[in-house]
Amino acid sequence: MQFLVAIHLPDDYDPSKENAALMKDISDLNEEMIAKGVRVFVGGLQPATRAKTIRARNTGGMVVTDGAFVEAKEHVGGFWVLECADLDEALEWGKKATVACRAPVEVRGFNPVPPERLRARQEAEARAAH
Repeated sequence: MQFLVAIHLPDDYDPSKENAALMKDISDLNEEMIAKGVRVFVGGLQPATRAKTIRARNTGGMVVTDGAFVEAKEHVGGFWVLECADLDEALEWGKKATVACRAPVEVRGFNPVPPERLRARQEAEARAAH
């Protein structure tokens, strides 16, 4: 089962001020995730101030505005997608992420993909590969 482990950072977070110990702890965690075969994807995000929000207009068309969708004091600053046996395993990784990042994290499972949709996706990917 796949899980999102999202790091929540304050709006005024400045990655240039990260110290070497923090970077080493995050790097060590990534290496451990890779060694255990759970890491599917990892990514750090630019600040929420650089986000763009897209909304559909009732009259048709789209409007693009500067900033995050939700005004808050914290935003997702980065995340992992992990393949874990269950929620308990994902929570253990989330705890390690909280320590390494020195920030709160959120752990959420992805909705399972119905077998027929998975088959259709695999067939489409196979056709595109040829």
